[in-house]
Amino acid sequence: MREIQNRQRFLGQANIADMTFHPKCRDDIPQILKALQFLYTTPNTQEQIFRILEKMIPPEVDPQNGRPGMPLWRVFVMGMLKLNLDWDYDRLQEMMNQHKNIREMLGHSWKDDNEEYEVQTLKDNMELFTEEILDELNQIIVKAGHSLVQTNSGKSVQKLVKKNNSESGKELKGRVDSCVVQTNVHYPTDCNLLWDALRKIIILTARVCFKHRIEGWRGWKAELKKIKHLHRLTIGKKGKPNQTSKNREKKATAKKKAVKNYLSEAKKIIQKVHRSVLLLGDRVLSKKEIKKVEEIENYFKEAMKLKEQVRRRVLKGEKIPQEEKIYSVFERHTEWIVRGKAGVEVELGLRVCILEDQYGFLLHHEVMQQLTDEKIAEKMVKEGKKRYKELKSCSFDKAFHNEENQKKLKQELELLIMPRKGKLSEEEKAEEAREEFVEGRRRHASVESGVNGLMRHGLKRCRDRGIEHFRRNVALGVVARNLQKVGALLVQQEAKKLKQQAKRTAA
Repeated sequence: MREIQNRQRFLGQANIADMTFHPKCRDDIPQILKALQFLYTTPNTQEQIFRILEKMIPPEVDPQNGRPGMPLWRVFVMGMLKLNLDWDYDRLQEMMNQHKNIREMLGHSWKDDNEEYEVQTLKDNMELFTEEILDELNQIIVKAGHSLVQTNSGKSVQKLVKKNNSESGKELKGRVDSCVVQTNVHYPTDCNLLWDALRKIIILTARVCFKHRIEGWRGWKAELKKIKHLHRLTIGKKGKPNQTSKNREKKATAKKKAVKNYLSEAKKIIQKVHRSVLLLGDRVLSKKEIKKVEEIENYFKEAMKLKEQVRRRVLKGEKIPQEEKIYSVFERHTEWIVRGKAGVEVELGLRVCILEDQYGFLLHHEVMQQLTDEKIAEKMVKEGKKRYKELKSCSFDKAFHNEENQKKLKQELELLIMPRKGKLSEEEKAEEAREEFVEGRRRHASVESGVNGLMRHGLKRCRDRGIEHFRRNVALGVVARNLQKVGALLVQQEAKKLKQQAKRTAA
């Protein structure tokens, strides 16, 4: 049984519309709660959001019968707070259980102070979000934000949109850029990654084998300590750049000896795990145990591959090709990204491309798995125009340029600002010297503020595991960032009203 939000208030429950926040508080929480209050109390916007949240109910769940689950409005509030404020689940649990204003926004009263949330409950409910649902929510929030944005003259504020398909009528000018969202991994060396794979197959195999009384795993903790000790020895045998050639040779010999011992022990463990998995094939296993065996087999394949790479690189002196390298045993989608940024040699994660308008709202985003900037430009513009017909112009940096993009995007947009690489012809120089091109290129730098906002508000590093969770976290971060922008606009308007009131009082 699931419901969006119980609209019938009970004894002691605060009215969300009547919630007040300290006008001079500069923390992010009041901004987010104020934006949520605005969405909840605007009738048309509330209906649209509730209609989208209904899609989060799994098809096999009866909304009217069964054990009651967390209302979907609470799930939405929880997701916005977690991503925008970059909380882990433990901090989220504490704030949802103890923060007075947050509990009022969730729909709690003084009567249910004993009702608390468990960490696993929060994790399970976060998985109800999908990329498609978050994309629809983002469009509603962006339209609500556009309704609050001041006109260029600054004399008036646009009225709230009243219909589902209504548009602000104001031309949107897009800015496209990419950034890197890091995955939760350590620096990858083949010896470290081999240790990760061996550690997992030892622990998982020992647990399953104990239950089915397969012999040979009583001393698994000692084996784990032994392989860890050998791994540590391989790390310690590094030569220093200021050493003499004789000392460097000694270090290289000691390194090879340590790696040989490490690989010899790794081979014994891999063979032992292989025998145990074959024996498990003759036993009756539960669904959970079958999944564990599949997980063991995956780590087993990784261990085999990494053992061979260590042997080739250290003992044979080969150079491992880029396409064969692994950057994480747990986050296989992690990419090695070198963007040439000052002070940042390498980033481990995935590129994310964002489309921002002139008001700072993020209109669209794409996770760039195995993609570079020039391959995503056309898709970003087409998807942006599909969602926002007012998008008339768009600016890019040189990384997005190629001749095909120049031709296709000029057909899609009234004004394309995409500087070319290399030496320019006279015609190209004249085109890039136009006043609107120069102005658009100058304003393009503002997109860095949007990228920095995303990084500061939850998307510097994705702590969840798996590509699906990574995509969901990025989509949640974009929605939460736009919601915070709406809250900032509301706070500005309230501050302006307070100043005007103070002037009237003083007069």
